[in-house]
Amino acid sequence: MVIALIALALVFDFLNGLHDSSNIVATMISSRAFSPTLALGVVAVAEFTGPFLFGVAVAKTIGEDVVQPHTITMEVILAALIGAIFWNLITWFLGIPSSSSHALIGGFLGAVMVGAGFEVIVVSGLEKILIALFLSPILGFVVGFLLTKIIFFLARRATPKINNFFSRSQLLTSLALAFSHGTNDAQKTMGVITLGLVTSGVIQEFHVPTWVIGASAGAIALGTAFGGWRLIKTLGGKFYKIRPVHSFSAQLASASVIITASLFGGPVSTTQVVSSAIIGVGSSERFSKVRWGVAVDIVTAWIITIPATGLVSAGIYWLLTNVEWLTRFF
Repeated sequence: MVIALIALALVFDFLNGLHDSSNIVATMISSRAFSPTLALGVVAVAEFTGPFLFGVAVAKTIGEDVVQPHTITMEVILAALIGAIFWNLITWFLGIPSSSSHALIGGFLGAVMVGAGFEVIVVSGLEKILIALFLSPILGFVVGFLLTKIIFFLARRATPKINNFFSRSQLLTSLALAFSHGTNDAQKTMGVITLGLVTSGVIQEFHVPTWVIGASAGAIALGTAFGGWRLIKTLGGKFYKIRPVHSFSAQLASASVIITASLFGGPVSTTQVVSSAIIGVGSSERFSKVRWGVAVDIVTAWIITIPATGLVSAGIYWLLTNVEWLTRFF
């Protein structure tokens, strides 16, 4: 069971990187600041480094603050992971930038309520997570909107050559965004694996081992290196025609929100923050610039992710505990 859990957690982490690589590189590729290969390679290295630089506060939130580690079973954790993986694959195939974080939280809630009861959920911790998940995209929009207004004001007398500055500067902003994504999202996998180690009795208290940090960072970096091209097309071109200044502003706004949340242990959705920042940046010029129909589709996916993955994980938990050949396998 422990081996199965670690394998599934790393698969989820890989898909998270594959799914969310679009968030980081889409604007810099569509604005022609960097080639796709260079962009994905640089970002993958930063993704791997991030968790080692910024600590494991988010992992502790996921592993300790959502549920009581010693009150749940391995089947609950496995069901939560399988439900989140299933949702990531569906939305990746359809090219919808949904939230891996929402998928994981929804999977946990569905599996826990069926397998262990609602009473094992730490309500205060769940509130902290939900506030972070739903407040962060609003902050992404606001910061992107205001930052772009400030940039346009400061550059009002600049020549077209300033686009070269915004193009080159994206190396720094993309690295900051990649560090923030690797820090926040890889830690969710670390929290799940460590929670499984505590539940199975491999370790006695919640402490993230170094090998878990390395494995999780490596899996998300590998997924990022492969790139989620379906989602890159959605974020990179379907909202509006992105220029270097838009990409620079969106990356800087997103990185500032995600890094701040990571330092406080708040698990946020990189997909949501980046998408809302892109919309905020475009809206700062004029609201009609944004194709709002695409934004509505993404918001709809955000809304249904938690209940959808909750139902899927609840069904998977039932299968794991009631279908004979599955119970024998696990």
